[in-house]
Amino acid sequence: MHALNAPASRDDNLLEPVVLAVEARLQALGQALQQRDSAAVEQCASDLHRALTEAVETFRHAARSGGITPALRQRLVRATGQVAAQRESLARATAALDRAMDVLLPRTPDVVYSPGLAAYGSGARSQHSASA
Repeated sequence: MHALNAPASRDDNLLEPVVLAVEARLQALGQALQQRDSAAVEQCASDLHRALTEAVETFRHAARSGGITPALRQRLVRATGQVAAQRESLARATAALDRAMDVLLPRTPDVVYSPGLAAYGSGARSQHSASA
């Protein structure tokens, strides 16, 4: 039998809390995003990152030592899909915010050019240098 399709094992006892932690962190991040609480989003994203790192390590160990039940594997796949969806949603929101900021606060060029000042500057320099 393939290791990923193994029946329930002692590893399920280790994997279940890891999957629950990822799911809980995803839910918390979703709520923070809905509330538009940037501090909470940052904290929840950090917590989710740690939970995902632990999940990957735990699943890797379980796959080597006996397998992962299809139900747990499916839950982790679903969680991964949710992470991708939230990342895409955040990217769209960020792009919309960038566009709004560009409209509200147009970017100014590094060098400000004014035709009147340029003509005055070069003409004034030539007139003053001629008289010197």
